[in-house]
Amino acid sequence: MILLTCIMIGVIFAASLYLMLGGELKEICMGVFLLGHGANLAILAASRSPIGKLPPVLGLSDASAELVDPLPQALILTAIVIGFAVQAFLLTLLVVTWRRARTLDVRELAVEEH
Repeated sequence: MILLTCIMIGVIFAASLYLMLGGELKEICMGVFLLGHGANLAILAASRSPIGKLPPVLGLSDASAELVDPLPQALILTAIVIGFAVQAFLLTLLVVTWRRARTLDVRELAVEEH
């Protein structure tokens, strides 16, 4: 199962890199969004499998019991919230750029007007 997850992470990172190298701002934004999701999946894959482990919130007195590490889930939850804020900001920039320049092509936006 971990091999399939690693392959998925590689595909997501490759697709996000392809999109970020695109010629339009909407493709670049989609690549950034996908890169965030791939990073979240990589953090989840790097944490160990929770199968057979106990949640740390039960407060069991058995010291020999193996508990699930809650840090990866907390990091992913924080990354999701920050990712939503970044997505909202980038989409706002897309709308403002479209309204002012009437194009989202990076090559056209790079040309200086005299």
